[in-house]
Amino acid sequence: MSFISSFRSQGVSFSVALALLLAGCQKELTPTASLSAPTDIPVNTQISPDPTVEGTITPYRTRVDKTMNEVIGQAPVAIERGGVESPLGNFVADLCRTQTMAVYGKTIDMGGMTSGGLRNPIDQGPITVGDVFELMPFENEMLVLTLSGETVKEMFDFAARTKILTIANSSYTLRNGQAEAITIGGKPFDPSKTYTLAISDYLANGGDNMGFLKKALKIEQTGLLARDAIMKEIKQRTAQGKPVLAEKDGRVIEVK
Repeated sequence: MSFISSFRSQGVSFSVALALLLAGCQKELTPTASLSAPTDIPVNTQISPDPTVEGTITPYRTRVDKTMNEVIGQAPVAIERGGVESPLGNFVADLCRTQTMAVYGKTIDMGGMTSGGLRNPIDQGPITVGDVFELMPFENEMLVLTLSGETVKEMFDFAARTKILTIANSSYTLRNGQAEAITIGGKPFDPSKTYTLAISDYLANGGDNMGFLKKALKIEQTGLLARDAIMKEIKQRTAQGKPVLAEKDGRVIEVK
C-alpha cells in the first residue's frame, strides 16, 4: 500500500495526505548565517561629509536652495491661522476660489479650505517659494464641485460645528454650533438651488471628516494645484505693486 493510500484508508482526504507527504520530504531548515556584532553608527555633527556624496548632491542642493529662497512677495504683518475665522483661512479660501475661476473660465460660487490644510502661517517680511511649500506641502488639485442645497447646508453646519472650515464668498451667523442667516455671493442661501465650490481633491474625497462632499452632483478637475494657486496669488499681487495682506472680515458672526 502506498503512503497516500495508507492515509486514505484511515479517512484522510487526498489533499491532506499529499500535504503530509510533501511536508515529510522537506529538509529541516538550518540557519547558515549568524548576526555579527552591532554596527550602528550614531549620526551627529562629528561625522565628516563624504566628499564623493557631497560632490554628487551639491549641484542639486544649490538648485533647490535657489528656487526655495526666491522672494515672491512681502507681508507687512504676519498672516495668522486659527479660530473660527482667521486672516490666513480667509486669504487661502478666497484665492482658491478666484485662482480656480481663472483656469475654470466661469464663476464659482464658493471656495473652501480647512485649517488642517494650512501648516504654517505667513510670517512678517519677505515671502519665499519655500514659505509657500511649508504653508501648503501637499500635491492637492483644485476641483469644482456642484452641490445640492442640502449638501451646502451640511457644509455650513459642519463649518459652524467644527470651526475648521473657511468658506469664501459667503457669510453666516454661528449659533449653538449651527449656521444661520447664510449668504452666498451677497444673496440669501436658497436650499432649492445648486451651488459650485472650489476645493481641494483631498477635501472633496471626504478628508477632514467632510464625507458629505462625496455627494457632489458633479465633479470637475482643473489641473491647478492648491499650492500653485497660492503662489500665483502672491506673485500677481507683487507684480501689481501690492503687499500680501489678509484680515478677518466678519464673514462669521459668532453669537454666544
